[in-house]
Amino acid sequence: MVNSDTVKLLQECDAGTKMAVTTIDEVLESVRDTDMKHLLQESKNHHEKLGNEIHSLLISHGTEEKDPTLMAKGMSWMKTNMKLSMDCSDAAVADLITDGCNMGVKSLNKYLNQYKTADHKSRDISEKLISIEEKLCSDLEKYL
Repeated sequence: MVNSDTVKLLQECDAGTKMAVTTIDEVLESVRDTDMKHLLQESKNHHEKLGNEIHSLLISHGTEEKDPTLMAKGMSWMKTNMKLSMDCSDAAVADLITDGCNMGVKSLNKYLNQYKTADHKSRDISEKLISIEEKLCSDLEKYL
């Protein structure tokens, strides 16, 4: 039998990777700096790759994937579009993505603490996702 904490943690990571990919897609066309665009595309690829790994694990556990909540997706879309309609600069994009990364790191750490009995592999995936988010945040500092 699969540990429910394992499944819940993987589902939260799944929702997080989907949210990151969607948000990066929303802002990519606004980015002017080619290095920044490459950085975001690379991060999107990392999120997609990890998301695929998570999907495989969820399937192997006989569990469904998890989409971000409609509220989270709607709030993100609204914030992104409002901010970029007022300021479509690379700095504004970096600010939005940095905020999203910080929220993701905070949430993932909360879930790691909440789902203490999750298996080692799912905890490793969560920590890998946190690392991806922290690296993107750090890499975007020069654009703020």
